[in-house]
Amino acid sequence: MLPVQCKMARVALGLGVRELAALAKVAPATVSRFEAGEELKERTVEAMQTALEAAGIVFLADDGNGPGIRLRNSLDAAE
Repeated sequence: MLPVQCKMARVALGLGVRELAALAKVAPATVSRFEAGEELKERTVEAMQTALEAAGIVFLADDGNGPGIRLRNSLDAAE
């Protein structure tokens, strides 16, 4: 997960920094630092990504147009 994907995912879900921090069990400042481009420990980024995925986000790899996100739909849940 890239910082821009984190922010896009958080906004798509209507989550504030504090809400994501609570879901990922990290400090709000950690979320802000990551979204500002600071490097964090891999396990910290994984915790945030896992929380966002559990909330309904699917992370998309760079397909030549840049990385992205989308909201999971009911078909994703069946896979």
